[in-house]
Amino acid sequence: MEIAENITWTEELERLDVLLSQGQFELLLPGERYGGGEKEIWLVYLMNDAAESFLVFHDAELTGTYQKEYEGEIDAALEKDGEQYVLIVRQKETVCTLFFSRLSLEVHLFDYGKTGHFWVDGYEYLRQIEFRIAILRDKLEYLGEAFCTDEEMRLASLANFPPLNFCCYPAVPDQYLVPSCPWWEATEEAITEMKKLASEAGDKVLLWYLALYEKWQGKLLAKQIAKLLHTSRHAKVVDLLEKKLAREAQNYPKRRFTGEEGTQIRKIQEQAMKRKKILEAEGKRASLLREEPFFYARDSVEYKVHLMIWGTRGKERVVEVETFKISRTQRQ
Repeated sequence: MEIAENITWTEELERLDVLLSQGQFELLLPGERYGGGEKEIWLVYLMNDAAESFLVFHDAELTGTYQKEYEGEIDAALEKDGEQYVLIVRQKETVCTLFFSRLSLEVHLFDYGKTGHFWVDGYEYLRQIEFRIAILRDKLEYLGEAFCTDEEMRLASLANFPPLNFCCYPAVPDQYLVPSCPWWEATEEAITEMKKLASEAGDKVLLWYLALYEKWQGKLLAKQIAKLLHTSRHAKVVDLLEKKLAREAQNYPKRRFTGEEGTQIRKIQEQAMKRKKILEAEGKRASLLREEPFFYARDSVEYKVHLMIWGTRGKERVVEVETFKISRTQRQ
């Protein structure tokens, strides 16, 4: 983004520059998001299960042609005319201009500890942990330490632990996978955090493997440790990590949907809870997870409740997944 000399560089402008350099320019106009003022336009910043955040253009007016579905390189320039800023954005052949008086960051944090997305089959419970760590890492990277607890910052380091991250248990299919770090490379912080978990769980065998991995990193040893994580013998470490993530996530509120939407959501939650009680009466363990649409940005994502039904296959821990869902209704 080209910026005029009479403009003072701010943290918000740095965030805007990051988005534009990545080809990201998704605007929400008045009426396209829940809440907000009529003279505000929102630029989607970080949106995931842990955070919904926007760069807010105040006293804003948009002119020209804005391509909402555009994907590609963006050329942008920022000028200042008196007290008014002028952002000129070129999306290939079209140009739109955004006039505004002030730019601010708006952040809403949510409880992500019981989030569930079942896009890839096999060892789904490990893929859910991988996903939560990945969105936690994104929250730390894009929003900063002020929006994370000390424990979250430590757990986020596990995004750089190949036996657990996208290298071995990707939560999304290959065509959607965007690696956040080099393949098969672990950081010292990630191994240290994993060793703390193994020590707290009393898993001496895993500690031995981690000591080897610390000295001789590589794909083969990483895959061997990944295999250990889905066995019953090392279940305490995995369960401890899941509990720590859930505990930290509880520092933030849950998404609360109202009106007809909220009524429909409560109905499927009740259905899932009824099924969970039946399974538990049969002596089975079932974990309830939520898959939610965004709260502030209107979309067509379905609300789903998933039950992970735990079992074993030889020495391995496995789960079956049952899903309850409704189509999202229009928020009034």
